[in-house]
Amino acid sequence: MGGAEWLLLVALSVLWGGSFLFGKVAVGEIPPLSVTLGRVALAALALNLLLLALGQRLPTDRASWLAFAGMGFLNNALPFTLIFWGQTRIGAGLASILNATTPLWTVVIAHLLTSDEKLNAGKLAGVVLGIAGVAALIGPSAVAGFSGDVPAMIAVVLATLSYAFAGIFGRRFARMRLAPLSVAAGQVTASTVIMLPLALMVDQPWLLAPPSAIAMAALVGLALISTALAYVIYFRLLATAGATNLLLVTFLIPPSALACGMLLLDEHLLSRHVVGLALIGAGLVAIDGRLWRYARRKEA
Repeated sequence: MGGAEWLLLVALSVLWGGSFLFGKVAVGEIPPLSVTLGRVALAALALNLLLLALGQRLPTDRASWLAFAGMGFLNNALPFTLIFWGQTRIGAGLASILNATTPLWTVVIAHLLTSDEKLNAGKLAGVVLGIAGVAALIGPSAVAGFSGDVPAMIAVVLATLSYAFAGIFGRRFARMRLAPLSVAAGQVTASTVIMLPLALMVDQPWLLAPPSAIAMAALVGLALISTALAYVIYFRLLATAGATNLLLVTFLIPPSALACGMLLLDEHLLSRHVVGLALIGAGLVAIDGRLWRYARRKEA
């Protein structure tokens, strides 16, 4: 990855870093399926309006919409619902630790299903270091939560597995020569079609109490900041950096949350934060691979 890709990766981590906070607030008052529906529906509305303003159109061919439906299920409908349901029973900190396993699954799946993203010692070492760094960054109190709700934790892990498959599945959009904005709008539109009947049948929202302004604001934040804007960057990176590199963002989400807390909430940097950031940095360097290649050239 070049400098532009690394900057986009950091920006994406900030946008997605807020999703755990937004999600925790929203599921306190809105059922998980309805949170997922609201997130993708509002994002679809925003992205389709943006396409219209730019004079662009979504493709109408069957192949594109089948791809949008597959990506929408793997990248939105299934993982969002699993994570939101999990967050009704576990904290955001523990959910983010579990979410950091995404690159581990991606490295393995990419090795099995692709010809150009094979597993090597550097990638494996980087994933292990990154997961250790996220655990150190969030601290022992979150790790202690592993004695808590096992089904909720399994749900979040299954969500990360779905994200990993989505990263591999999404590679096809580069071959289809679809613009990142069209892919982002198409997949959240397809996700809305998938989620609408499920949320109506299961949650029966017309029987629920109206959510508070805070919960609605969290839902809007999920849709516009952590979904619509984030996915434009996501598909741009997927086309240029590859699935394994893209999902390094899961290591950067906790540091992004820490930086926001220090800047906006007057939180303090602790020793475990320094250790965690150092481990995450080492993991990113290992997976990026350039330092390994430089060392081999010097040795040669």
